[in-house]
Amino acid sequence: MSGDAVVIGDGVVGLNVALALQRRGRAVTIVAPDQPWRGASWGNAGHIAVEQVEPLASLATVRSVPDRLFVRGGALALPPRAIAAWLPFALRMLRAAAPTRFALGKAALSAMLATAVPAWQRVLADTGRPDLLRIDGHFVVWESADSAARGQAAWARTDTGTASWRAATPAELARLQTLTHVPIAGAIRLEGSGQITDSAALGDALRSRFVAAGGTFVHDRARGAVEREGRARVLLEQGAPIDADVAVVAAGAASAALVAAAGLHAPLIAERGYHVEGDPGDWPADMPPVVFEDRSMIVTRFAHRLRAASIVEFARTDMEPDPRKWARIRGHVAALGLSLRAPVEPWMGARPTLPDYLPAIGRRGAVAYAFGHQHLGLTLAATSGEALAALLHGDAPAFDLTPFALERFR
Repeated sequence: MSGDAVVIGDGVVGLNVALALQRRGRAVTIVAPDQPWRGASWGNAGHIAVEQVEPLASLATVRSVPDRLFVRGGALALPPRAIAAWLPFALRMLRAAAPTRFALGKAALSAMLATAVPAWQRVLADTGRPDLLRIDGHFVVWESADSAARGQAAWARTDTGTASWRAATPAELARLQTLTHVPIAGAIRLEGSGQITDSAALGDALRSRFVAAGGTFVHDRARGAVEREGRARVLLEQGAPIDADVAVVAAGAASAALVAAAGLHAPLIAERGYHVEGDPGDWPADMPPVVFEDRSMIVTRFAHRLRAASIVEFARTDMEPDPRKWARIRGHVAALGLSLRAPVEPWMGARPTLPDYLPAIGRRGAVAYAFGHQHLGLTLAATSGEALAALLHGDAPAFDLTPFALERFR
């Protein structure tokens, strides 16, 4: 089928959906506010996390909550003033963590993650920037012998899908030790995972390819997507409605209200993440991402910046950032003696998260959707775009989309 399409959202998922539809002959318009570089798509750790096949909606996650709370020094924040948002979400997550539902979610997520890297390779080859994807694994390090022993035992029990892990070699340990003045008691290297080497360049490449293929941008805020007489209509805050053969909601944490207009229920929460970044100093340009697991922090060297990211804060999208979260990350950076040099800039963004920690990908009539990718938005963006485009054109996606339909929340 050919025809026109409107994609609501210009994050990494929305751009990939738009490009995938263009490759199938669609004329595509993207509707989004004119602030393309502040969302979670561009503030993440750049990690292509194919090893995370076990949904975070699990009994193991639930049991770990007390030790991870921000008030106890951890990275999990449950602000009391946002209890009306996170308590209902937590109760739904508890139900999703039941062993049977967890097993089904893991099977679905495993199948999807297995397609992630090949999809990114195709997309970046099409944009002419295959260099933006580096499949070089990542490190996980521990600062005490006890945490190293417990951490490696946990990894030994964990399914890592298409990735694998091994103990870091003596040479790797020595190189990791040059990054920090805190002694490293143990480390492992994940193999098969990867990273985007420059998030800003990725955004530029995707947007340039979209425009070069005839795509257009409408800088406005969508109020909803509905079906009218077999076609889609996107309602805007300022401009006139836009009609198309299909509308795709891919607006991240703002998506729940947009699909509600089409009669779809999406119990999204804004799972907010924080980072600080600055000049990389002498941090090696070829160093893969490093997870300091005792501090729940990942440090990634991009082309021109070094980024330290942490914090899982369940809140509302309209809440102001909490400066204590940035202070905590800066404290970790200082304690480790990392090569993060001024000017150091703070960032906060909202990951769109559903209670079972699976994305929402599917359609109802002329309204389709792709959002809710939580920590895996960057990882799964390319394969999500390809899969939804296949679904909309009557072809079989690379993985079964049934578990990702929003009907699971009826």
